Amino acid sequence: MNIYVGNLSYDVSDDQLKEVFEAFGEVSSCKIITDRQSGRSKGFGFVEMDNTAEAEAAIENLNGSEIDGRSVKVNEARPRNDN
Repeated sequence: MNIYVGNLSYDVSDDQLKEVFEAFGEVSSCKIITDRQSGRSKGFGFVEMDNTAEAEAAIENLNGSEIDGRSVKVNEARPRNDN
């Protein structure tokens, strides 16, 4: 399952985010989205977890929780609409 994580501190790294989600199960990939020009974090990222039950537990427990001092938004990622 692909999980969206929003309202992240610009200081959070891929490794930090992965560590938070690994408390709920195996993380197959983790990517913080960065600006192409500056390379700075855009404040959101995606975490991929193969086990749906673990992913749902992570979403339920981490949505609204604090990571690096910011209350994060965590939900199932929806496909992008490029209209």
